[in-house]
Amino acid sequence: LYGVLKNYLGSVKVLDKETRENTKNIYESIGIAFEFPNFYSKFTAFENLSFFRTLYNGPTEKPENLLSMVGLQNDMHKRVENFSKGMKMRLNFCRAFLNKPQVIFLDEPTSGLDPVNAKLVKNIILEQKAIGRTIFITTHNMTVADELCDCVAFLVDGKIVAMDTPGNLKTAKKFNNLNVEYYENNTVAKKTFLLDGIGYNDDFLEILRKYPVKTIHSQESTLEDVFIEKTGRSLQ
Repeated sequence: LYGVLKNYLGSVKVLDKETRENTKNIYESIGIAFEFPNFYSKFTAFENLSFFRTLYNGPTEKPENLLSMVGLQNDMHKRVENFSKGMKMRLNFCRAFLNKPQVIFLDEPTSGLDPVNAKLVKNIILEQKAIGRTIFITTHNMTVADELCDCVAFLVDGKIVAMDTPGNLKTAKKFNNLNVEYYENNTVAKKTFLLDGIGYNDDFLEILRKYPVKTIHSQESTLEDVFIEKTGRSLQ
């Protein structure tokens, strides 16, 4: 999708242009942040972004604005070799937006981030999506995919085995459960039932008749549950 592989079968178009034929210009319109960032360690954060800024022909963002966006404004003049992993990840995230791209590819964007900065990055992604930018995310974190993505594709051995909105994937009937907590012999017991056909489930109806119910609520499957069911393997 971002022009690294040339000898592929079929057709791959980004912004209506075949990537194998558009390598020279594609990087003016896309932004990329890999999971393992690579910077000039002796340069400061500001110097790194200022250098990469010169590689583009079109308009670019000001490095100080991007660094402020991810909370690195007080560290912009520190050498990257002294950055923590989380700081490097946020700097890497900045670089993906440097050339004001229309399409952005983010590889594990919250990897190595504490909860506060992970939330910051996720909010920025949602803001960028809201203004019309297309963002591709590769992640093993199904919570991230659920929170950020309009469409989720499960890729296994190079093939898409399922693709839909997160909501549609999770609300497939056979994945939904109903959890019931009830009092039995002065202790709290718990049972889980499939939501499909619950009104005809004899065991469930017997609990309602015989025991005081403490709580009853439905439990929607997670994307991880769906992934395992669809692929027969766990996330790695």
